[in-house]
Amino acid sequence: MSENAVVESARRARDASLVLAGLSAETRNRALLAMADAVAARRDEILAENKKDIDAARELIAQGKIAKSDAKRLELAGSKFDAVVEGLRSVASLPDPIGQTLRATELDAGLNLYRVACPIGVIAVIFESRPDALPQIASLCLKSGNAVLLKGGSEAIRSNRALARVLDEAARSVQGVPAGWMTLLETREDIAEILKLDDLIDLVIPRGSNAFVRYIMDNTNIPVTGHRDGICHTYVHAAADPDKAIRIAVDAKTQYPSVCNATETLLVDAGAVETIWPAIAVEMRKKGVELRVDKRAKEALLGSGAGVPPVKKHGQDAHATGRHEQDAHATLVDATEQDWRTEHLDLVLGVRVVDDVAEAIDHVNRYGSHHTDSIVTEDPATAERFLREVDSASVIHNASTRFADGFRYGLGAEVGISTSKIHSRGPVGLEGLTIYKYILRGSGQIVADYTGPSAHKFTHRGIS
Repeated sequence: MSENAVVESARRARDASLVLAGLSAETRNRALLAMADAVAARRDEILAENKKDIDAARELIAQGKIAKSDAKRLELAGSKFDAVVEGLRSVASLPDPIGQTLRATELDAGLNLYRVACPIGVIAVIFESRPDALPQIASLCLKSGNAVLLKGGSEAIRSNRALARVLDEAARSVQGVPAGWMTLLETREDIAEILKLDDLIDLVIPRGSNAFVRYIMDNTNIPVTGHRDGICHTYVHAAADPDKAIRIAVDAKTQYPSVCNATETLLVDAGAVETIWPAIAVEMRKKGVELRVDKRAKEALLGSGAGVPPVKKHGQDAHATGRHEQDAHATLVDATEQDWRTEHLDLVLGVRVVDDVAEAIDHVNRYGSHHTDSIVTEDPATAERFLREVDSASVIHNASTRFADGFRYGLGAEVGISTSKIHSRGPVGLEGLTIYKYILRGSGQIVADYTGPSAHKFTHRGIS
């Protein structure tokens, strides 16, 4: 879009947001169900555009311009498409977040103060290559009464156009839903323009690397909720149940490796390195995972007879880049300091042995991205210490890091996973897209009655 077109889109979004804030929950839910029906009915049309994106991505892979993991995230077919439709219906079924009384206080008899949830207004969301993120974001914004400006990755441009067209037409077929409630932006220049519009846009949510989120924060006066790298950890404690540890660690890394809540580093307690760790390594190898190990993890494997391949140095072959096929033979690689700071989004796993839970917590807080981290242990005291002291948006006991997701958390969907510590944290669903206002209901009171020697006294009593 041109500069003027971006500004006009933001103005239309501002106008639409004022209308959306006044729509009934019934109207918003009807629009969401219409969106679900339309996506299901126009499946072939959407998937045809998605295939064009996938074909174009294959050419970029061949040219070395994008990674295979990036192309994988483009796919919409099969169960992922079904999940898009299910997600839209799920958001429609959630309780209305708008107008809920969050706190009520009696200031005096007949003078009551209410803190009530309301929409934020206009939200700009900049997201990555996954086209299924678009309907998630759009549905949550509509349900919460917010207008939204969407900027997806260029690799998914055809898929995003098709989805945006179908969703917008369906929503506006419901009486009351205004034009401009959703706008798709398409170029890098559009991002630069929206960052200037602090008078029209209330919140920016970027989904991407730490560097990208920092760029957004440094180049706008609009409040930013940052969705940064997912450098997630699974810590296998000495008191872990071996079967649980194997299942959880393998799921956390391999169930879907190219997403932000996949585990990137496995921390193995010194008390589990000779017992549980070799069994985990065998299962990781079956899944084609490249293991980047520290000295103690390597020695435990080489002395265990676990059937791991020889140790290789970084750069010795293509496996060390993590860009191998899922069914390739896994490789054992000497870890470097950089591995603890890297979000691979691939079948690559850093492995470090730690002496105790204190060292595990220190590693997570030092190298992690404050996204999602898990401990596997049967010792309640150790689990509680980890849950309390790890400074992350989601901290998990005896379950996979892959559970950190808006849909799985019962939020319906998510616009992203925030690693910020203001307004919202973790998977950002409906609650994270609302703010509040104070509503004071009186019966003729004036401030003068509450000043001076004979002033009325405030009761400040909570109202149930």
